This record gives sequence, C-alpha cells and structure tokens, in this order.
Amino acid sequence: MRRVPVQHEITKPIPLLDDRGNLTEPGWARRPLPVYDRSRVKGGPARRKEWDYYLVMGDGFALALTIADSSYLGVASISLLDFQEGWQVTRSPVRLLPMGATGLPGTSQRGNAAVSGRGYALLFHNDGQNRTLTAHMERFREDQTLDAHVILTEAPPESMVICTPFGKPGHFHYNQKINGLRAQGTVRLGKQVRRFEPETAFGTLDWGRGVWTWHNTWYWASASGRLDGVPFGFNLGCGFGDTSAATENAVFYDGRVHKLSDVAFRLPWDRLAPWTFTGERCALSMTTVLDRSACAGAGPLRSEQHQIFGRFNGTVVLDDGTPLRVRDLMGFAEKVENRW
Repeated sequence: MRRVPVQHEITKPIPLLDDRGNLTEPGWARRPLPVYDRSRVKGGPARRKEWDYYLVMGDGFALALTIADSSYLGVASISLLDFQEGWQVTRSPVRLLPMGATGLPGTSQRGNAAVSGRGYALLFHNDGQNRTLTAHMERFREDQTLDAHVILTEAPPESMVICTPFGKPGHFHYNQKINGLRAQGTVRLGKQVRRFEPETAFGTLDWGRGVWTWHNTWYWASASGRLDGVPFGFNLGCGFGDTSAATENAVFYDGRVHKLSDVAFRLPWDRLAPWTFTGERCALSMTTVLDRSACAGAGPLRSEQHQIFGRFNGTVVLDDGTPLRVRDLMGFAEKVENRW
C-alpha cells in the first residue's frame, strides 16, 4: 500500500522566520499562526515578493483585483470576466522599483493596501471584520471607465495557510487562501452595472509573502460556492518549493478545513478539453467556460499564464470519510510559469 505523506500542522503561534530568514517550521495551519516579520526577510531585496489578490465570482461574471510588490516591479491589476458573453479584459499598470514601498500589510487579518497612478486606483480596506475593495480605471475597455465597490464578509473560521521552503537559504513562500467570503457590491463599466449578491457571489483571497527563486512553475485550482446549502470550496496547488512537510491542498466545508495530501493536475493537449485533478480523496474534472491564457514579459522577465475558468464535477472526501459530490461548481485552474 502506498504511504500517504504526513501533513504537518502548525498548531500554535510561532515566528515565521529565524534570524537567517529561513522558515522556523514548514507546514500548514488553519489560521495565520506564523507571524511574518519583514525585518527578518533575507535572500536579497530584489527577490522579495508580496501580493494581495482577490477574486470575486458572481452570477455569470467575475472581478479580479491585485496589488503586488515584487521589489523591482509593482503591479496594480484589474480583470473583468463575462462568462455569458465569453470575454475578459485585464489591465495591469506597472511601477518600477517599488522595493517594498507599496506598504502591503504584514498580516492578512487586518490592514489596508492602496496604490494609484495615472487613470487608476485600487484600495483594499480590512478592518478585521469586513474587507472593502474599491477599484477605478479609466479606458478599461475601449473608452469605458470601470468602477467597482465590493464588500466581503463572513470569513470562515478556518482557511488554508502554508509555509513552504525553497531549496535555497532565505527563500520561502508564506501564503493564505481564504475561500467562501460572502460578496456584495457592484461593478460599473460604462453605463452597464453588474451586481454581486451575497446569495450567489463568493470571494477568494490569495495573500502571499515570500522570497522566491528566479524560475518557477505553479499549478493552482480554486472554487467556492454552496453544496446542498452548505458553504463549500477547495484549494488545490503544487509545482514549486519543498512540499514534503505539507501541501496546500484542502477542502472547505461548513467553515472547516479538511486536509488533502498530493493532488495531480493533468492538462490535456487540447486547451479546451477537461482538466482533471486526482488524489487520495479527490477526483475532479473541469470543463472550460472561458480561457484567460496570456504571455507577457520583456528581456529576461517572462510570465506564461494558462488560466481556465470552468465548471467542476466529481467527488471529494472529508476527513471523516464522508464523500461529497461536486456538480457544476464554477471556479478556475491555472498553470503559470514565471521567470521573475
């Protein structure tokens, strides 16, 4: 019988890094127990990467917002995706050499993030209870201006927190994924207004801090919704760092984490054919609704993103052995290769 890798759980507050900038305890946690102290970060100032990424999925559309500081490059990104009409627009103004001056919070639990420039502004306000996302961008689609205002509430008591080392001193990935935030608000594009209603709209936070190596490929899949009226979702990921202590694979059910071990991503040659995800307690497939793949870069910097939004079907199994049947749950999966 094949041995299932142990998933080491961090169960008490700890410093994230030691005096040399290495993780004190690789593993996973149900809440952000490891404390991120930026003064302990080593590995070279140009290798530090910090980001707050929110994805809000509504009825037939989605909004994605990012504020990122990758030391030598800052990004403020807004994406609007229309699944019914089959289009997406992404605008990502960049800033050179922010070197941490963006001022992203050292914790995901509260604090604000803001960035602005010519014709755009983003603000993420987190008072410890609710998260308010505000975005503005002129000429977002043709001559139309985009304005968004979304409030995320009812954060579940448990989420997916992962501390992953790289095979290089001072390099690490500290990340929290919160699935199933309830969303309410509007996105205005020109004269058209789309509305997020809390009965059908869910937000996901991808909060990342770390020091990364130059060339990495990651795989990520995520979805949130309701399963027979119960809050449900999952986070699947692999491809980078040393995951021998723990993976970031988890099922979220009624606000609780059910930990998964390794999950294999299988991508077909045909970009529009179903993706599959298989593991000890996971058997899912995703059919394509919208392909959001892109390639960008200049000189040695390059990012190749193959991101698919679609519907998930299959089965996942909870910690107590209860199987759950997933039917047409809207989410996404991606393969991203970066030289950054």
